[in-house]
Amino acid sequence: MSTWTLGPHPHMASSCIVLGVIGVSLGLTLRSLSRDNPLKEPCIKSPRKTLLPSLSKDETAALPYPPDILPGGRDVETPYGNIKVFEWGPEDGEKVLLMHGISVPCLALADLAQELVSKNYRVMLFDFFGRGYSDAPTDIPYDIRLYTTQILLVLASSNLQWTGNDAFHLIGYSLGGGIGVSFTQYFSHMVKSLVLVAGGGLIRHEHVSWKSRMLYSTTGLFPEWLLQYLVRQRLTPKEATTEEEMAGEVARPAEPPKRQKNSDASGGSSYDNALLTTTRGGPGVSVSSVLAWQLRNQQGFIPAFMSSIRHAPIYDRQNDWQALGQLLSERREPEGSTLPGLRGGRVLLVLGSTDPVIVQEELVHDATAVLGEDGFEAVLLDCGHEIVMTKAKEVADLAAGFWGA
Repeated sequence: MSTWTLGPHPHMASSCIVLGVIGVSLGLTLRSLSRDNPLKEPCIKSPRKTLLPSLSKDETAALPYPPDILPGGRDVETPYGNIKVFEWGPEDGEKVLLMHGISVPCLALADLAQELVSKNYRVMLFDFFGRGYSDAPTDIPYDIRLYTTQILLVLASSNLQWTGNDAFHLIGYSLGGGIGVSFTQYFSHMVKSLVLVAGGGLIRHEHVSWKSRMLYSTTGLFPEWLLQYLVRQRLTPKEATTEEEMAGEVARPAEPPKRQKNSDASGGSSYDNALLTTTRGGPGVSVSSVLAWQLRNQQGFIPAFMSSIRHAPIYDRQNDWQALGQLLSERREPEGSTLPGLRGGRVLLVLGSTDPVIVQEELVHDATAVLGEDGFEAVLLDCGHEIVMTKAKEVADLAAGFWGA
């Protein structure tokens, strides 16, 4: 007859320990293999390869973000994957490079670019890796090294000269602003002037919620597939519930909203429902509709987004801004007038009064600390984080005036 005891058998305990060690070792091995597998694709293909070949001409034209919606489009093949670039305007006009934010492709800059072209500027804009129609590298962090490389690849892809001293003005929006500051500290001679529209880089880490800290952690406590699933759910736009919301005409609160703890997920309702471009009216080109299309069809978006949150110049990059401040200060000295780039020794900050992501009071305070009072000019517009879309004409006028001065 068998006898059962309630306490752990010594052999059973040792077996459990051995199995546990084996399980942990196997998990680490599989994790290492999945990360270092030489057969793993070096990049995730964009909808250019995964979606467009299956669509008719009419179906392609009906997309929220058709690949030919802007003039001068080209696909640039690079060792990091394909990059979608648009370039148009007078060939002899002053050049302007525009860089978009973290979640929506360069379509967000379409109206601003067109306004600049109407002022006889030559513009270039492109989709960051993992957004829109650009591929997503899988074996490199989305830090300033990758974004700097992408910028240089984009500049080199033009038939015109986009490098050298005072080669172009740079406008960076949101994430593009943080990247613009970091890029300029290394290539200040190329950047004739720097305009930051609701620019990132100095967002205070104290605003990052515990949920965000968990979702974008790199501790390895949570499997990446689970974190990606949760981030996808977090970014999926909510359905608009009224005709006004569908048209992007959401009423703005009378008082500026408090800083959002989950601003990585949304720039607020006025941002989510803003129209990306007036070249195609209606809800088909709202921020939320393009973001939803991207979530469905750009398989590299979530990995690119998460890696950018973790590694890109978004939060507390005082060192980058201090380096920029030193470059600006040198150009304000009498002998600095002969130095190429950053003409006038100042940058232009264009901010939204109700922006819940880039809080104007905080940014002006922190920019003063790192750039100095003479290192920048700040202009406040009556809008939120959707500033580059809803105030495109005003931003273009401000930028052109800044350059002219």
